[in-house]
Amino acid sequence: MGDPHGVGIVGLGVISRAYLDTLANHPAVRIVALADLDASRSAAAAAAIPGSEASSVERLLARPDVQTVLNLTIPAAHADISLGAIDAGKNVYVEKPLAVTFPDGRSIMERATAARVHVGCAPDTVLGTGTQTARAAVDDGLIGRPLAATAVMVTPGHERWHPHPDFYYVPGGGPLLDMGPYYISALIHLLGPVRAVVGAASRLRAERVIGSGPRAGQRIPVEVDTHVTGVLEHVNGALSTITTSFDGVATTAAPIEVHGETATLAVPDPNNFDGTVRLRALGDTEWRVVEPRAGYAEGSRGIGLIDLVGADGRRPPRAGGDVALHVLETMTTLLRSAAEGRRIELTTMAQRPAPVPLTAVDDWKTEHALDAYRPE
Repeated sequence: MGDPHGVGIVGLGVISRAYLDTLANHPAVRIVALADLDASRSAAAAAAIPGSEASSVERLLARPDVQTVLNLTIPAAHADISLGAIDAGKNVYVEKPLAVTFPDGRSIMERATAARVHVGCAPDTVLGTGTQTARAAVDDGLIGRPLAATAVMVTPGHERWHPHPDFYYVPGGGPLLDMGPYYISALIHLLGPVRAVVGAASRLRAERVIGSGPRAGQRIPVEVDTHVTGVLEHVNGALSTITTSFDGVATTAAPIEVHGETATLAVPDPNNFDGTVRLRALGDTEWRVVEPRAGYAEGSRGIGLIDLVGADGRRPPRAGGDVALHVLETMTTLLRSAAEGRRIELTTMAQRPAPVPLTAVDDWKTEHALDAYRPE
């Protein structure tokens, strides 16, 4: 890979800790600058990373040694920061979702194409052994022809644990845009792109109460639907039923199940990198474990950016902007379908990303590990 790839990070909120744990000591990248609206957060992060600098966003984007901007801002700022980085000639890797609105997401991709820079986007959890082993099982024919899938995410709401949960309940938030990228990205890896959607949605409460931190007990308004369900029609003919909710207490449903002609596959939580994949074939009386056969073992947030760096423009990144745009259109169209009460066809198309070979943690954490997965 040569010299480490220079990365500038914008946004140092809760999720940044997981990225920093992965990237700060990875030999393929070098964090050179960090920026946040709260200067004390960027200063504290820079102090812990030798060679990095606390910076303003403007100075970070102007630095020639920043090759890729890691955009970890709140969803409402995703488009502005990403477009600013692209206009400065930088690659972008953005926390999910790609943007709050589909037109903003499309602008990011169009500007990146014109600027000849690359876009990656979370979630990269689907590159771990959980989703990738399930994908390998589907691709290897272990369930026969896939017919349908279910995806279920039910929680009481993030205000119970997040000290500043406001953005979850304004446009760009809600259970679908917050958690849907994990499930829909996994479904695209498993079954391919989506052709059309039908949705329904509701809102249980007009307010939420913050449950932790310095604002505990404070009430915040709810401006978005907090229970969203629908059907995704995949191009290959399979139908996925998805439910995302901030209104339920718990569920016993598997995060994802894929049903085929000859077997059903239980897929672990796509918000995690690993987990147990289980298979029950026609005629079996119990489930059996499918041992890990694909994916980045012991993956952690940031592996998608490392994969993008390893691609080096010679193959599409596995957590790429094209998939993220397709996921964003799927989600926003599902919400529009719910509001309008009709089936709506999508305008984007994304190819299934290249599968991830089974890669030991000691391999993907080394400087030249990803060279093996570049095309000649």
